Amino acid sequence: MNDIRNIAFIGAGNMTQSIVGGMCKSGYPAESVWVSNPSTDKLDKMKTELGVNTSQDNIAVASQADAIVLAVKPQLMSDVCAHLKEHVENLNDKLIITIAAGIRMTKYHQYLGDDIRIIRVMPNTPSLVGQGMSGLVTESRVEDADRNFVTEAFNGVGETLWVEDEDQLDILGAVAGSGPAYFFEFMDSLAKGAMELGFDPDKARAMVQQTCLGAAQMAKESELTLEQLRQQVTSKGGSTAKGVEVYQQKNLPEISAEAVKAAVRRNQEMAKLF
Repeated sequence: MNDIRNIAFIGAGNMTQSIVGGMCKSGYPAESVWVSNPSTDKLDKMKTELGVNTSQDNIAVASQADAIVLAVKPQLMSDVCAHLKEHVENLNDKLIITIAAGIRMTKYHQYLGDDIRIIRVMPNTPSLVGQGMSGLVTESRVEDADRNFVTEAFNGVGETLWVEDEDQLDILGAVAGSGPAYFFEFMDSLAKGAMELGFDPDKARAMVQQTCLGAAQMAKESELTLEQLRQQVTSKGGSTAKGVEVYQQKNLPEISAEAVKAAVRRNQEMAKLF
């Protein structure tokens, strides 16, 4: 990364560990990273494996930082922010990044002040293996340098996509955030289909997960549309055509659209809880 800032992570959960690990592997200096957490187990692991600075004191790490990543559970966010606002000097000079789901930027202004610079990031669980899809959104007061800094940081755990507003972030969350669960559900059903026909669980899983991985890689590398890729595999009158026919009869596109809409509605409902 070209833009090196002191960055503090408040909370040391799996997503923080993944993001910090990705940043360090991408060449970000460990001495510029600070992490706080109430318990020491996760902190000790990160200090040993990555060499970052750790503390159980949120104020200590936030005070060192140019950028603060809020990585605590949404129900804890109000108290954490109130503590930061009371004890951290020059908070308006620091870039605030949040990876908490559901809480809108207007709420962070209530928590931390009208003049803060805030970027919301919605990473998904494949970030834990470096294959994430992180959605990002911000306000007009945030400069390009801040946007570029956060983009590079989260590119360390996959790919990033800036959206226009928080309504779009809700949609991204319903697709990229919830999407891994949809794929796991589908993969599980395929594996069970193979098991019903005699495959043992280990072989069924190996077959399904490699097929899924290969199909995703083909989609990523091809210039064809997803529909065209599907057509390439589907010989007229063949076995694949018969299988696809079943999905079409069950109206898979409608099912998927309804699933996304249901997740969007829930994202919008959760935003009202905080």
